[in-house]
Amino acid sequence: MEQFELKAEKRTIIGKRVKGLRREGLVPAVLYGPKTEPIPIQCDRRELQRVLARAGGTNMISLRIGDGGRLKVALAREVQRDAITNELYHVDFYQVVMTEKVRADVNIIFTGQPPAVQQNVAMLLQGVDSVEIEGLPGDLIHSIEVDLSTLEVDDAICVRDLQVPENITILTDGDEVVARVQRLRAAEEEVEEEVEVEMAPEEVEVIAKGRVVEAEEVKEAKEVKEKAEPAGEAE
Repeated sequence: MEQFELKAEKRTIIGKRVKGLRREGLVPAVLYGPKTEPIPIQCDRRELQRVLARAGGTNMISLRIGDGGRLKVALAREVQRDAITNELYHVDFYQVVMTEKVRADVNIIFTGQPPAVQQNVAMLLQGVDSVEIEGLPGDLIHSIEVDLSTLEVDDAICVRDLQVPENITILTDGDEVVARVQRLRAAEEEVEEEVEVEMAPEEVEVIAKGRVVEAEEVKEAKEVKEKAEPAGEAE
């Protein structure tokens, strides 16, 4: 797994005063872990943005706190952004222990397209777009690819169908739907019309006087009526 190095400094400014740091192009952050006391830190916004864009939440980041400080391997656990400007607001780094399993969310990436969707007779319905996984820090994967090109109408891919390395466990419910191909309504109506045209005459049903009468019964009733009409005229 690829690792990224990020330089940080210990942060002495806390609380509401961190607004001043943001104006200076710095992002407040914190480093914590199962064997580490929380350490307030600050990072250059541009450098942090660059590293996070490449590392995501599953690639390890080597934090060097201060000049000559020892590298601390961590994952970006929670990334907060400004609701209006979308600029980085605060980041939580989780210092990992390489021999202990951790959990992380990974994105699902779709490749290919179902033939029925390309032919405009069906549409692709997407469900969950990420799943939670568990594994050792060095074994974590960045994403999961799903090939949609083999899906037919009414086919579906669930979380349990996702392919991941043996050393990775998916924690998300296996019954969650990832993608499903559903026939378009117009295509369904067209199929129904074709079926009706192909039906044999004896399969056609006629509604008469509140009950269903088979076509053969209607034919017999008509013949009986025709035979009875001459007798009525003779009288």
